[in-house]
Amino acid sequence: MRVLVACEFSGTVREAFRRRGHDAWSCDLLPAEDGSRFHFVGDALDYVDGDWDLLIAHPPCTYLSASGLHWNKRVPGRADKTKDALEFVRKLMQAPVYRIAVENPIGAISTAIRRPDQIIQPYDFGADASKKTCLWLKNLPLLVPTQRVPGRRVMTLSGRVVERWANQTDSGQNRLSPSADRWALRSKTYEGIAEAMASQWTQAASATSLSAAR
Repeated sequence: MRVLVACEFSGTVREAFRRRGHDAWSCDLLPAEDGSRFHFVGDALDYVDGDWDLLIAHPPCTYLSASGLHWNKRVPGRADKTKDALEFVRKLMQAPVYRIAVENPIGAISTAIRRPDQIIQPYDFGADASKKTCLWLKNLPLLVPTQRVPGRRVMTLSGRVVERWANQTDSGQNRLSPSADRWALRSKTYEGIAEAMASQWTQAASATSLSAAR
């Protein structure tokens, strides 16, 4: 397949597909973190209208995630940035590509566009981490969990037993301290999820091709 991974500078998803023999490329406003030549620098919308078989898009969540939407009523102009971000997502979802996956945290996309097809957790794909991630899918199957990593158990004040993972405090907050690159660290796709996308969606595309050939 020809695969475009939009809004990815790490190359994590791109390389998971390339290892399986696909002609996979990434694009982002930033250069490729791994220095790959299979990367476009620029607006994703300038590249989606190509001969792609699969588009996987990770639109920036700064103005979309639920954790930041409360600022829209407090910071002048921020609500307009959320509207612009949603329009960007709509254009990605409407791209002329047969198979599309859009990934983002829980937030404005769910209420302004449509509910996600699936919500996944990295701890179901081999990572010692919790981060609810929504997937909006077109002509792609739901991802099947591959390896569940149990969290450590913490008793809450109400007496309820909950799980926490390595990236969380006991209260459930992210452990990453505020820093200039915090957004970049949090935006990267977990390896296990990238591998599941490449493996399972490759199989699904192969099955579709075989069915069409019969």
